[in-house]
Amino acid sequence: MTILRTPEERFENLPGFPFAPHYAEGLTDIPGLRIHYLDEGPRDARHTYLCLHGEPTWCYLYRRMIPVFTAAGGRVVAPDFAGFGRSDKPEEDETYGFHFHRRMLLAFIERLDLKDITLVVQDWGGLLGLTLPMEMPERFTRLIVMNTALATGAAPSEGFVQWRAYVAANPDLAVGKLMKRSCPHLTEAETAAYDAPFPDVTYKAGVRRFPAMVMTDPGMEGADTSRKAARFWREEWTGRSFMAIGAQDPVLGIPVMEAMRKVIRNCPEPLVLKDAGHFVQEWGDEVAEAALASFGG
Repeated sequence: MTILRTPEERFENLPGFPFAPHYAEGLTDIPGLRIHYLDEGPRDARHTYLCLHGEPTWCYLYRRMIPVFTAAGGRVVAPDFAGFGRSDKPEEDETYGFHFHRRMLLAFIERLDLKDITLVVQDWGGLLGLTLPMEMPERFTRLIVMNTALATGAAPSEGFVQWRAYVAANPDLAVGKLMKRSCPHLTEAETAAYDAPFPDVTYKAGVRRFPAMVMTDPGMEGADTSRKAARFWREEWTGRSFMAIGAQDPVLGIPVMEAMRKVIRNCPEPLVLKDAGHFVQEWGDEVAEAALASFGG
């Protein structure tokens, strides 16, 4: 198996991102595969914010939210999935699967012994992250959920079918350009930061795989796990929740998130950001401040 590692110099002087890298190995069944994560704020904080990115981003996406959480005394832990960000990138597409990523996250939480977790999710961060608390409910106390879903095998929307086809037809996905289209306020340097993990197409297997992995058929890998997770959120979740919706998202916008709100027990009315698109974290300071106000700190 070929494992690629993005050169460190590609991550130098990224705008708005003064955070030190941390690395862990032994979190997957691939020997030597290194996972990157951020770990900001006091280790003994009352609340730990576990921030999970999605497709095709990395923990850079959370740079606007991290300072808000740490200023409130929180600890912020934000890993990069294998194949993304500063984490190692197996070159073969078939390496990546739902349970490959999910097992890494479970091992990561146990390795760092994270407790009093506020789960912060969007996109694939939610498709995977929302299945974690049912395995270790004693570790999770709060949820901040942004444009995402639990993929339980339901038929996809036309918008998602088009997105999946687009990625399949463009294996060298122009990540930065995609981000700029969704977030026009990004500077050129911020846009380049989303391209930083991927020197060329060989580094993009993880990016290519996520759209194809979304469980749009009941028999797909992870669909049964997601159905169990939906039951957990509907029947067993006792923590507090906060939802923010980027209204301009053509795939995971207001209708999908309103349906998601009905799944999450006692989820209050959402914060709707009328100008925000799919990548809600790019409006993240407003989201983080509103979430903290909702939680009371």
